[in-house]
Amino acid sequence: MLTEPLLTTRREGGLDVPMLVWRSATPLRAVSSAPLGGGIGVRQWVLNATVPMSYDRDDPAEHLAGLARGLGLGGPGVGLLTGVDVAEVVARADTGVRAWATVGLGTPIPAAAPEPAAPGQRVGTVNIVVHVPARLGDAALVNAVATATEAKAQAIMELGLAATGTPTDAVTVLCPADGPEFAYGGPRSTWGAPLARAVHAAVLAGGADAVVPWSERFTG
Repeated sequence: MLTEPLLTTRREGGLDVPMLVWRSATPLRAVSSAPLGGGIGVRQWVLNATVPMSYDRDDPAEHLAGLARGLGLGGPGVGLLTGVDVAEVVARADTGVRAWATVGLGTPIPAAAPEPAAPGQRVGTVNIVVHVPARLGDAALVNAVATATEAKAQAIMELGLAATGTPTDAVTVLCPADGPEFAYGGPRSTWGAPLARAVHAAVLAGGADAVVPWSERFTG
């Protein structure tokens, strides 16, 4: 079982910079698009770390691995980065599925935008972490990522933005490593339907309550 996220900080640039940490007492199956621990595999923790708008490191996986070591996180895990204050995380649940979202919409774009985002635009990232209480097969995990992304896009459009997300969004879906395996994760499947509702509700609430990104506090 994945814990509720613990809010902690690291000292950086003279500031206490927030981080969220989820832990599991037992290994979980996971699929993720995160810089650290991406792909499909067994994971034991998730880290979502705030970084400044000026963040330009070309080794985010190594950076996240160092942060994880500093927190005493052992074994394989997932590491996410965002320019928003992760203390503003929004949690929603539906039929046993739990979803958490940190929502930054500083650079909303349609996925098939004809041009890349202009240099200097404010950074925004939507990071989504989901725990499903039933074992999903590999195809169902991939399908669950698509379902979460569709639900996120629906919420963003309902917020009045002509966008489907931002250029740096990430999704992580975790589930038990044991038990009967479910083959489907689509929006009308047994577990995909509540996943979609939970993610939609979390992103909708997080977008509506958006605050000034933590990253802007670094630049004054």
